[in-house]
Amino acid sequence: MLPVRIERLSLKLPERVETAAELAPQVGRSEEWILSRTGVAKRHIHDGPVEELAAEAVRGLSLEVPPDLLINASLTPRQLIPDTSCFVMRELGWSGFPSHSVHATCLSFLVALQQAAALLSAGVYERVVVVSAERGSICRDFDEPESAVLIGDGAAAVLLTRGDGAQGLLGLRIETYPEGAELAELRGCGVYRHPNHAHTRPSDNLFHMRGPRLYRHAVPRVEALVKGLLAELHMSPQDIDLVVPHQASGPALAAIPRFGFDPSVIVNVVAEHGNCIAASMPMALAHASQQGRLTPGSRVLLLGTGAGLNVGAAILEL
Repeated sequence: MLPVRIERLSLKLPERVETAAELAPQVGRSEEWILSRTGVAKRHIHDGPVEELAAEAVRGLSLEVPPDLLINASLTPRQLIPDTSCFVMRELGWSGFPSHSVHATCLSFLVALQQAAALLSAGVYERVVVVSAERGSICRDFDEPESAVLIGDGAAAVLLTRGDGAQGLLGLRIETYPEGAELAELRGCGVYRHPNHAHTRPSDNLFHMRGPRLYRHAVPRVEALVKGLLAELHMSPQDIDLVVPHQASGPALAAIPRFGFDPSVIVNVVAEHGNCIAASMPMALAHASQQGRLTPGSRVLLLGTGAGLNVGAAILEL
């Protein structure tokens, strides 16, 4: 176990809301089609810089003093260089201590949690802030309705400290299956489809997803990973008090009970926020906190998928 404690949680939602009814004409589908295929009734849209969204989430932690380390666990960057965490620091008026980004697509928060827990456990730092802020709406391809109607914007931040022995990261598993690399892509912005290359198209800078194939590829792997992690810790689904998944889609969340979990323990906010990429998991965690569902001694399962294909799960004792 890595001793780690969630001291504070913060959720930040952009003010502008876009409903399925408003989005339907842009993608050439009906509101009913959007709801039946994705379960997303509305999402929030951020129109400013992503570092502003991240900074607002961090401010929501109401810190008296800055942390020892800031980790930006997000997919959508401000720009390639400098790292987005530098701009978040500048937005917050912080300077003189380290920051960096973790990019593991939708599992970025999970990877950052593991990294922060290890650093806290080793005594390298005393207080670590992890923030996930996503402005994925700018990357939507409206000619690809199934993915475009999923994405929303939002942010969440956590303050992590070393746990007291009873609290901590009990176990974590992440597996990568690169045979699924073409199932969810944003091909541009790198050397493969560089903006200055003649063969690069504007659509290369937008998100593309083969939804049904990704679902079939991901669900059995997530199920096997969760069952393996529980077995490793000599636990069963009934030992888990709360399941906090990446809010991939309505159908993805509907598949979780087949892993043995009662629907009542699953945090499901995809209808209100859509898929907010790496921010989805900590946003769902913050929602659970606001509802009083994170109680001392509770065991929380974090799980999800990310482009790659990556699948991951962690069990946290509060």
